[in-house]
Formats: sequence, structure tokens, C-alpha cells
Amino acid sequence: MHALDEYRFNRLTWDEMNDAIEAQKVVLLPTGSTEQHGHHLPLDVDVFLAESVCLEAGKRAPDRILVLPPISYGLNRHHIDFPGTIHIEPDVYIEYLVNITKSVAYHGFEKILIVNGHGSNTPTNDIAARRTVLETRSLCASVNYFALAVDAFSSVRDTEVMAHADEFETSLYLALAPERVRMAKAVEDNDVAGDYVSSDSIARYPVRFSDYWGRWTETGVHGDPTTATAEKGRVILEASVNGIVNLVDEWRAWPVAERRDQHRMPIQKDISWR
Repeated sequence: MHALDEYRFNRLTWDEMNDAIEAQKVVLLPTGSTEQHGHHLPLDVDVFLAESVCLEAGKRAPDRILVLPPISYGLNRHHIDFPGTIHIEPDVYIEYLVNITKSVAYHGFEKILIVNGHGSNTPTNDIAARRTVLETRSLCASVNYFALAVDAFSSVRDTEVMAHADEFETSLYLALAPERVRMAKAVEDNDVAGDYVSSDSIARYPVRFSDYWGRWTETGVHGDPTTATAEKGRVILEASVNGIVNLVDEWRAWPVAERRDQHRMPIQKDISWR
């Protein structure tokens, strides 16, 4: 059956899509951005890396995974001082995602996974996933692919900061498309940091804050890409892809249980939440 061998959503015909729905594949939606990534990386870093991980996972588990075309734009106004960056307002972005996930749910897929490659999409992807659960009978979750590779990256990394156009992203790009990376232009740069707050909201700080990048960097880099290698990138890729496949298997088996209302008194069913 072709639908069990093809992992790319748009490569199926509508009739073959019925077979994919019957097989209850997990539908992956890669999300990223079109934004600056220093002098050495193209604008497509986030979406290219996220989609590449999803496609490789689909290639390894085509009977269980179906990959949608990616979303190439996201929340990016903080990068807007750098030419080429495209910004989408959060409400527009969320509505767009939810329209996609609702369409997938409408056709009968029960499990959807938003796979993100752009850190600033994290809160909006989470909201889109939650809304999908609340507004359909399907389950939708969101994950940053890079979170699945942190442990593996820790075994090969040479630098402290994992943030933007750094050792991590540059290494993975080198593993996937080295001809597009201008390593001769790679430079180290860092943000402004205090005890609780940094100008680029990264995991090691408890306070969430992201300043206009044009206020604190002229390179557009946060981290040190000069130590990046394709070998490190292959470690990252393997961990990311294995993580997605394992997550898909867990998510595919996750129960879609019936809701049980715990009220003793009548509820007001006519209340609309939108």
C-alpha cells in the first residue's frame, strides 16, 4: 500500500490519504522561521533543520509518520533590525496553525505533533496544540526538536552557550547542507546577561525576556559557531530523529479517553468560549 510507504503528506492522492487515515499515522507539522542567523548561515536555518529532522524520521518510520509541508514564518519582530527577517504577529500565527491542525483532525487523524525549530515559536505552538485538543476530538502536542538532542550534544559540544546560529545549529546545518554554510564568516558573540535575566531568553535563565537583537548584537549570533563540525551535526541529527520516532510511537499509542463530567448540578452548555 503506497500510503504506508510515503511519509510526505503532499505526495499522497486524496484516495491514498484515506489509507493513511485508516492507518492512523501521526501527522508532523514542522515549524520554523525566516530570520537572520549571523553572517555564516542562511535565513532558512530554523525551518530547514526542523523539516529535515521530520523528513528523516518519516523516512525511517513511513508506516507511522506523515510530514506536512513546513511553516516557514513565525514570531520574529525581535530580529527585524536584520535584513530579510520576516515577522508574523502571534495571533495570526496561532490562528494559521490551528486552521491546519483542525483540517488534519477533520479528516480523521487522531494524533498530531507540531515539531518546532524556532525558539520564539514555543509559546505560540503550545497554545495552538492546546486549542486543537480543546476544539477537536484529536490530540495535538508540540515539541522543540532540539530539546530531544541536548543530551547527545552535551557529549560532543565544546562551547557553553546553546542559543542562536551557534555551535549546535551550525553543526547540524553542516551535516545536512555544508555547501550553504559560510564558515569563514562564523564569529562568536554573546548576549547581555544578569543573574535572572538575559537579553535573549534561553533555558538557563528563569525569567522569560527577549529584547530587540539590534540593541545588543551586530553579528546576529548568540553562541560560538566557530567550533561547529559536521561530525557533531550527525550526532545531533541522530539524536533528534531517534527522539522524534520514539515520541511518535508513544504518542500514537496514547489513549483518547472519553471525558467524564464531575458536576452534580446542571451545567450551562450554551456558553461559548470563543
